[in-house]
Amino acid sequence: MSFSLITVLFLIGFVGSFISGMLGIGGAIIKFPMLLYIPALLSLTSFTSHEVAGISAVEILVTSIAGVWAYRKGGYLNKSLIFTMGIAVLAGSLLGSFGSNGLSAESINVVYGVFALLAAILMFIPRKQIPDVPVHQVQFNKSLAAGLAFIVGIGSGIVGAGGGFILVPIMLVILKIPTRITIASSLAITFISSIGGSIGKITTGQVEWGPLLVLVAASLIAAPIGAKVAKAMNTKLLQMMLALIIGATAIKIWLDILM
Repeated sequence: MSFSLITVLFLIGFVGSFISGMLGIGGAIIKFPMLLYIPALLSLTSFTSHEVAGISAVEILVTSIAGVWAYRKGGYLNKSLIFTMGIAVLAGSLLGSFGSNGLSAESINVVYGVFALLAAILMFIPRKQIPDVPVHQVQFNKSLAAGLAFIVGIGSGIVGAGGGFILVPIMLVILKIPTRITIASSLAITFISSIGGSIGKITTGQVEWGPLLVLVAASLIAAPIGAKVAKAMNTKLLQMMLALIIGATAIKIWLDILM
């Protein structure tokens, strides 16, 4: 890899991981299109959708666990929510990641576009602000949470994402989980999901290790910084930022698919 490519990959990883730690998403919603388009636009290299999905799957392991570590003492990690959705999303991601090797690049992009669109719709649905409550007082429908997490897992396994970009809207809008608990817990669920995705991508030879190491280095630095910044931010502002990022990404992906 050239120095220019390493620099660009590091910046992509840093920006994506900072936002990931701040908003509780694994980072694929940002890094997938950045990896797919920016290196090619700068004439540095051109990653295929399979390569981007493979890189993203393994890199999100590091991003999410770095974010969880930063939140570990904040009292925002809901163990029941993490266990319920984590087991279901892991099963789904294993299924999706092994099956993705037989899909075309266009099919992977369409799956990613569908999930980004659904996440955007959920984020822009008008809703009441969910009041902050102690983590042990949070209640949710476990069957619904597990079922939705399994479906998300299948899609995230296909595109190499941890699924945080759609798990967060689901937890906020459907399960009615408070914002800070959603952000912290979704990082832990995303980590569990990315285990299944990583196993499938590695064993089917879909991972480019050089670019992955650069992104991992950036993630270890940026994700904890993002998580620290989020603790001091207004929850409404965090939700607005997440909605705008997901919406813009969904529009970009679908414009490319349709055109």
